[in-house]
Amino acid sequence: MSYNMVIAGAGGIAQAVGLIMADWGNVPLNIFIGNRTLEKAEKVAHWIGKGTTNPGVAQAFCLSETGLTNEMEGIFTQGDVLLDCLPGSLAPKMARYAKDFKMHYVNLTEYVAETYEIMALAKNAETGFVLQSGLAPGYINLLAHHLFQEFCSKHKVDKVDKLKFKVGALTDHAVAPHYYGFTWSPVGVATEYLKDAEAVRDYKKVPLKSLSERATIIIDGRTYEEDLTSGGAADLPDALAGKVRQLDYKTLRYPGHYAWVQQQIAGFKNTDAPIKNLQEKMESEIPHVENDQIVLYAAVEGKDRHGVLRRSEVSKLIYPQNVGIHRLRAIQTTTAAPMVQAAFMLMESKHKGVILQSQIDPKPFLNGNFIAPIYGYID
Repeated sequence: MSYNMVIAGAGGIAQAVGLIMADWGNVPLNIFIGNRTLEKAEKVAHWIGKGTTNPGVAQAFCLSETGLTNEMEGIFTQGDVLLDCLPGSLAPKMARYAKDFKMHYVNLTEYVAETYEIMALAKNAETGFVLQSGLAPGYINLLAHHLFQEFCSKHKVDKVDKLKFKVGALTDHAVAPHYYGFTWSPVGVATEYLKDAEAVRDYKKVPLKSLSERATIIIDGRTYEEDLTSGGAADLPDALAGKVRQLDYKTLRYPGHYAWVQQQIAGFKNTDAPIKNLQEKMESEIPHVENDQIVLYAAVEGKDRHGVLRRSEVSKLIYPQNVGIHRLRAIQTTTAAPMVQAAFMLMESKHKGVILQSQIDPKPFLNGNFIAPIYGYID
């Protein structure tokens, strides 16, 4: 048996997805890398093949921006899973290809509107569609849901006061005035800062303005700032409304960064393109940095059946690591591994239609053979 895995995109995450599958997969794979620029796809395919000793061929193809080509049709027809590593704005288009060609589909995007659009088109699909399966949204939501389930089981309750989960993709060092370095998509950062967040307050799902609840937090002895951002909560506000009094996702940054961002936003009054303006401003002043780290934290708090207030917490700090002969950045491994795990989950099960983060059994997934080497095991 072999699987035909189609990767849409040829950026850093697509590289990591292909390499992790090729090096850690336990079945023969045929990997197809599609990108609008064929030369870039060919470089990634060669890089993956060079990076692993496991058998398997990575083949490049041109992913046309204008419509379906004969080459695309041939690859999609034999594809088992489409792993969408393209910008979130293109996710509905890729999901439509997956549905039309009866491929399973996995994406990463934190874009909320596009996620709802895919949910509608894939509602009655014959294959499975795992949405928002990266780091945040993705891994952090499963970890938070696991903590909630374990807390309720251990303390024999069905409601809790707080469920908080946070992730920061950070550089090893940060300098004034922005205290930041890009480790992933600038447009993704600008988008999450400006689109509304979804949360739970008083047991009800509510929209909240991003960057409206800044606070200081100490994790493993390090001080960070946290604030609301869009997309990271995935579907937990829907799934756990009525069960959690207060639930939210926040992005972690070094102190001083959010103040700088809000200064920039304040200067964009009366603009019709705030996301584009913020992206351009950040890219003009904030460098891209290769050395990175991922910090994540999740906590559940509530009273046990005897009325004693209790709190359960998990934190992780993840650095770059080797996969095959290549060294991958922390943002690459932590984003790619859950996506690959989701792809193999679909291949090894009979899932159909949309599968959201709250619908995945968290503990087996979090301890999966693609995720545990990156994040460690969950007890």
